[in-house]
Amino acid sequence: MKRILYIILSIIFLTICLKACIKRDIPPKERLNNRILKTDVTFKFPQESRNVVLGGVDYLQSQAPVGKFGGEMVVSTIGEGPKTFNPFTSKDAVSSSMSGLMFDSLFTISPNDGKVIPKLAKSYETKDGKKYIVHLRQGIKWSDGKPITADDVVFTWNKIILAGLGNTSTRDAVVIDGKLPKVTKIDNYTVKFEILKPFSPFIRLISVQIAPKHIFEPVTKQGARAFDMFYSTNTKPDNFVTSGAFRLKEYKAAQRVVFERNSDYYMLNKKNQKLPYLDKIIYLIVGDLNNEILKFEGHEIDVISLRGSNVAPYKIKEADSDYKIYNLGADTGTMFVAINLNPRRNSENKFYVDPKKQYWFSDKDFRTAIDYALDRKNMVQNIANGLAKPLFTAESLNSIFLNTKIKGHERNLKKAKEVLINAGFKYGNNKKLYDKFGNRVEFDLYTNAGNTEREAIGVMVKQDLEDLGMRVNFKPVEFNTLVNKMTTTFDWDMIIMGLTGSPLEPHDGLNVWHSKGSLHLFNQRTEDDKKDDRFTFEKRLDEIFESAALQTTFASRKKLYDEYQQIVYDEKPFIYLYSPVRMVAVRKKFRNIYPSQLLGITYNIEEIYKDKY
Repeated sequence: MKRILYIILSIIFLTICLKACIKRDIPPKERLNNRILKTDVTFKFPQESRNVVLGGVDYLQSQAPVGKFGGEMVVSTIGEGPKTFNPFTSKDAVSSSMSGLMFDSLFTISPNDGKVIPKLAKSYETKDGKKYIVHLRQGIKWSDGKPITADDVVFTWNKIILAGLGNTSTRDAVVIDGKLPKVTKIDNYTVKFEILKPFSPFIRLISVQIAPKHIFEPVTKQGARAFDMFYSTNTKPDNFVTSGAFRLKEYKAAQRVVFERNSDYYMLNKKNQKLPYLDKIIYLIVGDLNNEILKFEGHEIDVISLRGSNVAPYKIKEADSDYKIYNLGADTGTMFVAINLNPRRNSENKFYVDPKKQYWFSDKDFRTAIDYALDRKNMVQNIANGLAKPLFTAESLNSIFLNTKIKGHERNLKKAKEVLINAGFKYGNNKKLYDKFGNRVEFDLYTNAGNTEREAIGVMVKQDLEDLGMRVNFKPVEFNTLVNKMTTTFDWDMIIMGLTGSPLEPHDGLNVWHSKGSLHLFNQRTEDDKKDDRFTFEKRLDEIFESAALQTTFASRKKLYDEYQQIVYDEKPFIYLYSPVRMVAVRKKFRNIYPSQLLGITYNIEEIYKDKY
């Protein structure tokens, strides 16, 4: 009887709401979305963790409420799972997040204001911005019982990062006037970093994960090939030597990854008991977003990022549910269509771009027409269900360096066609688009299969561009295949892709925007490339990123980063789509959840505990 009454009252309530919406001439979905977006709260954080010395060991003491030990948290990952567990070779977010559980960095950032705070390091000091003295925690250990010392830090920097092994993004980012930093040992727990001149992002850049020298050194001596294979997904869990709060327990390809608690971690609670609280973190490899939703509804996973049309139904049921939804604001990453401007082919003809496609893609007018043909508002309404905003900038909407003068534009199919015609393209009697040589404009559009949001975007982009008379072959492919196309074979035309980002530091994107960057996807160079075939705008981007990091005031840096965003908007090697609002649902049985607009939900996994519910 109660359930029937509840349904009747719900129908009456919805009828009243619908009438009110009609009177105000506002769509019900928009009114609901406005209510959802207004549920945002001011997140409150406990005091920052503090250093304490017990028995000669420098511990990091959490100031969060004391919790209960035991239990597990089950999360999920889309796609095929991790590509590696080596933090120094990782190039994807899934692998990086998992290796981040096992390997700690010298520093991390505050969830409140983004300032640099200690992790493996106890503190640091600098007087002139050119010399940084980093003091390590004394007495903390690797998971095999060996001490973590300055030798590990110096080795990591000199023999892995600066030697160019693995992912070279960090190495590329710390080059100043062609010179690399000098990293030396002062004593067993003190390291000195020296650079040529003050470099604003430097302290954030040295906040990287540290490797155990006694484990990694034999591998580095074998060269890059051996290093790239080290700590792969085929490595036995018992062979990992780590420093993080969790260590690998089990990996079953395409099924799950299980991490177990590091019982000798260097973080304590306020009772001086060793953290973390949870016994296990389990990643279910769910394949696609629809399967992820089914597993959350079946109580198989505890945390889920809600997208588009999923938000409203979950929000309506929240009060009577076992989960709480957190609104984290605009996504810190960016989503875009990348266009292959790569003009080269090597002596073996291994890397190539079809000459006619090269002619199209390198034409700024062609890229501009694509930009104006895309219906971002339609994507926002029908994919993100209105819980997003159109995006036109290379910096995310919550970046402190966002160029707010870039306003973007509405879809304008008429202008798009005019731009193409003025650039020499022609329409046949069949309303299909041809270039001036008579070639039909046809190309492939890729994205990673299983990400249903990007697949939906791909369908819309295909339709929008076919309205221009182009023929678009949309091909979702397995993520590893996609990465191989982007970074190895260059055998792609356009790709719908997303990149994580920092709202605090644009220099983190150096590997994307500098012409020598490892993620400079649209015109990527190989070690065999000797010629300078950069576009003019690429040369200016190089200058901007090299100069902006050396500026010492926010205003001077902001001016340069505004220019880079304007260049990217004008030249359109990447065409940005929209920025979704991040909504995350977490089971109420978990405590010490302190959502951060900068770091998300589970950044403080050591402090999170499971309570009865």
